[in-house]
Amino acid sequence: MTTVGIIGLGYVGLPLAVAFAEEGCDVVAVDVEERKTEQLTAGESYIEDIPSERLRAVLERMTVTTSYEQLGGVEGVLVCVPTPLSANREPDLGPLVDCMGRLAGVLKAGQLVVLESTTYPGTTRERVAPLLEESGLKAGSDFHLAFSPERVDPGRTDFTMRSTPKVLGGLTEACADRAQALYGLVCDKVVRVSSPEAAELTKLLENIFRSVNIALVNELAMLTDRMGIDIWEVVEAASSKPYGFMRFEPGPGMGGHCLPVDPFYLSWRAREFDMSTEFIELAGKVNQQMPYHCVAKVQRALNDAGLAVRGARIAVFGVSYKSGVGDVRESPALKIVELLRGLGAELCYHDPHVPMLPEFGLQSVSAQEALSEADLALIVTVHPSVDHKLIVQRARIVVDLRGVTRGSDASNVVRL
Repeated sequence: MTTVGIIGLGYVGLPLAVAFAEEGCDVVAVDVEERKTEQLTAGESYIEDIPSERLRAVLERMTVTTSYEQLGGVEGVLVCVPTPLSANREPDLGPLVDCMGRLAGVLKAGQLVVLESTTYPGTTRERVAPLLEESGLKAGSDFHLAFSPERVDPGRTDFTMRSTPKVLGGLTEACADRAQALYGLVCDKVVRVSSPEAAELTKLLENIFRSVNIALVNELAMLTDRMGIDIWEVVEAASSKPYGFMRFEPGPGMGGHCLPVDPFYLSWRAREFDMSTEFIELAGKVNQQMPYHCVAKVQRALNDAGLAVRGARIAVFGVSYKSGVGDVRESPALKIVELLRGLGAELCYHDPHVPMLPEFGLQSVSAQEALSEADLALIVTVHPSVDHKLIVQRARIVVDLRGVTRGSDASNVVRL
């Protein structure tokens, strides 16, 4: 029986822990937040992709703890800790460094350690290996080390952990062999690359590709707004081409734990090689500008109705960063709410996945309550359970930032 350790029980680590337990592995699941470990021990999941029933079905094979001590007895440790950006948009490896320091204290010869946290090329070899070698063991000979980037897309059901190919790069071929054998238990296909650096860059390329293309269509959305052309019509028409074009849709900006963060890891690393990654940085600027453009659309829509932003009652529909999930990390809705409140608007919101926004002192209200006295309904995130046709019928003005009302010719709708 394989024994696996997971460090970090968020959107990446918890699904991994459950997946290995479902395959009959004994799992030691570690997180520094005691609140999380207590909730999981009680059989209650806080991740949409892991229903509590699924967690409870494998809980007897999971040891959930804040302590690293029991990791010394597992065969492989998968590290899924946060790797955020600092206020200056530079990599903050503080959580990772702390994790590796603790892990070095319990590391045993023959163990496998795999980093899943997104980071810049060179992190596994240059930062993680030396930290773990403080144990007195040598990476690549005394213990195995690899990098395998997470490919989690919260709320997605068409591609699962098992059906999504798993990229990995080992410090040595033997390291990669061990990592491939472990991931083969929960993934149908493993894609090996030649080094941890190649695996690290693979994840960044995936998200930079999306970031640049989202920025491109967002920039076109701002241009077509001035030109009086419907960007949604243009995207639909371009999508009819069966080759050479991939559809990306405009929106209020990027959110989540990857897209707004990962590209800056590479741009920071590139500066160490005396190179400026202009595409990456320009895409970041365009996408960060989108909430301001969206607020300007709201201002114009109110103005056309003879209303000022100050004192206007605005109902925001959807504040998480994507459809069907409650994750608000880097959500453009938060910036939009901040900007509108700064202009004097009176705000409420409805989001079935986000019960409260404590930083704004707001709680989600029912759709009916949100619409009852609203001057304007602002659709920021489209959740499947929300009746957007009802919003169009009931609201005095609707500003749709996601194109969910494209089939409507209602005169009260303004689209991005």
